[in-house]
Amino acid sequence: MGLHGKLIAAIEFKAGGDVFHEIMRHNPQHFSKATPEKVHGCELHEGQFGHAGSIICWSYTHDGKQKRAKQVIQSIDEEKKLIQFKMLEGDLMELYKEFVITTHVETTNDIDLVTWTLEYEMLNEDVEHPISLLAYFIDITKDIESHHFTNS
Repeated sequence: MGLHGKLIAAIEFKAGGDVFHEIMRHNPQHFSKATPEKVHGCELHEGQFGHAGSIICWSYTHDGKQKRAKQVIQSIDEEKKLIQFKMLEGDLMELYKEFVITTHVETTNDIDLVTWTLEYEMLNEDVEHPISLLAYFIDITKDIESHHFTNS
């Protein structure tokens, strides 16, 4: 059986793709202001926000449970407005051997899409695909968009 998986969602972001990318890259701690019931904090453990090789730790609530995730910013591509995070520690690592989260922004016909890609390897066949986590990221994207419009 296949233990590897990849889930992708692209969400229209009316507040402007540059806005989302800038928050994700340089100010991820602002997620807790835009969606405090989902994201409680983002701390820098090593390096600088917005730089590959930096290590950050998120505290968040998913599926009604408080969780944490320690990640390294694996790569950044400014041209593609892409950031890739590799999971190092945290709740997800209890279920997955590898877990990489990528966000990127693309613009087509003046429509900005925020795309989330989850690539993972499950520890065993009993582990579910992280579909609820992908839905969680969609909800966060919508919360950030709403927050931006309310506060701009």
